[in-house]
Amino acid sequence: MSLNQRLLAEIKAEAAATRRLLERVPFEKSDFKPHEKSMSLGRLATHVAEIADWWDVCLVQHELDFSGEGFVATVCNSTADLLAIHDKGVAATEKILLETPESEFLNPWTMRNGEQIYYTAPKSDIVRTWCLNHLYHHRGQLTVYLRLLDVALPSIYGPTADM
Repeated sequence: MSLNQRLLAEIKAEAAATRRLLERVPFEKSDFKPHEKSMSLGRLATHVAEIADWWDVCLVQHELDFSGEGFVATVCNSTADLLAIHDKGVAATEKILLETPESEFLNPWTMRNGEQIYYTAPKSDIVRTWCLNHLYHHRGQLTVYLRLLDVALPSIYGPTADM
């Protein structure tokens, strides 16, 4: 099985689990923060939803340069908004993986801020770190936020205390 096929299978399984979690986000509590330095629930949930769309930047493109146009955070006001962002990103990622030759994973990718280079690594490492591990990290944070708000958690990898 090719790397593209293995990643696509992982993405499909993880996207379903992520979607189940995003469906539970209570937008009436979107300003909730478990700590003053934490992201708000609404910002974190939106971040989790947006990560599905990072494959273009991390696999199709060759660098991310923070000195370009400023980042504008997406604002979601409903579960429907969250799910639309997530679903659109997953569909785009599936298309990218079907169209990208496996040799592209060997090419270098650079994160920079103008002339300052933070690091360069093969795209295979970048998609694992930024598109997958990053998602798992923040999705785990989101489960903690939801637990603190007494929201029943869906299954991610098996039964939860709520099932």
